Amino acid sequence: MLAILIPLHHGAAMTLASKITLARIALVPVFAVYVAKYGLGIAANQPVETQRWIALGIFILASSTDGLDGWIARRFNQKSKFGAFIDPLADKFLLITAIVFLSAFPWDHDDWRIPIWFAWLVVLRDTLIVIGIILVKRQAHLVHYQPHWTGKMCTVTQMVAIGWVMLKVKILPPVYPCAIAAFFTLWSGQRYFLEARRQILASSEI
Repeated sequence: MLAILIPLHHGAAMTLASKITLARIALVPVFAVYVAKYGLGIAANQPVETQRWIALGIFILASSTDGLDGWIARRFNQKSKFGAFIDPLADKFLLITAIVFLSAFPWDHDDWRIPIWFAWLVVLRDTLIVIGIILVKRQAHLVHYQPHWTGKMCTVTQMVAIGWVMLKVKILPPVYPCAIAAFFTLWSGQRYFLEARRQILASSEI
């Protein structure tokens, strides 16, 4: 998620990869509306299952475009500063929206939803990372970060937790996949913090 905030240059052509990324962002509010509609139906004991499947379909479609825009950017040499900036933001926008809305609205009876504490943890972790980016950029003028497997596991386990709730996997309550995701969320967040601290200290020694 550590991306340098780089604006799109005036007059630069929008690549197909970037258009797909922006389309993913546009799908997020539509997804949120259907999550809310289905959750309100659950609360009123009048759930409309079509709304649940539409929400799930939109989430799967939006998630699949992440790999598609990356492949197009590499295959057709459409890598750009704007694409590198907007792609991770689109991913986080989708994940955080899904986690927050699936914690705010019940997805089944017996309070089947993402625990509110997990939603707060995810939002807090990503907020602190953004603050860290700003601090490193201000101090070191350039952010360097090599993706680590804990960050990938954080994303994967969060996706599993979202899917667990939306697909109503009744083997175990949602708190269990969320607990695993919370572990990697904290671990990867710690790595971001240590790396940001290292870069700030290194820049102050120059």
